[in-house]
Amino acid sequence: MESAMRTTTEASRTSAVADPAALPHGVALRGLVAHVDGRGRVGEIFRAEWPTGVAPVQWVMSFSEAGVMRGVHAHIRHDDYFVVLDGRLVLGLRDLRAGSPTGERSALLELRGDMPVAVSIPHGVAHGFLFLAPSTYVLGSTHYYDADDELGCHWQDPGLGLDWPLSSALLSPRDAALPPLRELAARMPPWRAG
Repeated sequence: MESAMRTTTEASRTSAVADPAALPHGVALRGLVAHVDGRGRVGEIFRAEWPTGVAPVQWVMSFSEAGVMRGVHAHIRHDDYFVVLDGRLVLGLRDLRAGSPTGERSALLELRGDMPVAVSIPHGVAHGFLFLAPSTYVLGSTHYYDADDELGCHWQDPGLGLDWPLSSALLSPRDAALPPLRELAARMPPWRAG
């Protein structure tokens, strides 16, 4: 796994354990413990007492094939909590919040089910999932699904500052037709300390 990191407006790419200073403000990683034996793997993925900054009211599970891209999406209101249960993917992040301490910062994280990490993603941080292997993940959200809060931009927009490891991917028709980053960024409210 690659562990070199580039920061600021450049993309940074790291394994599951990252320097928090290289991530957009409010994005948090929490290493998880997987207990493995001959029967498989078991471990906690969420506890209300953990300081995640996210209190999910809805959980979604998803399976994606290798080469699939989901996103890039961003939300005006809701925050996400994401865990890869099986497989391998690259999570791309871009801070779109004007006035944020890390405004315009981008990062790439490689996440694997055999090295579980929980990722908290605050609203205003764009995120996309590029699957490098067949993968299963769970995603908790602080608000129920609302199409008006599910914004996005094209994953290959150069303004994202993300150096994806694949140059093509399988997209949903909706994600393939997403607008440029500048249209998404114009809809994001400014950052407020909270």
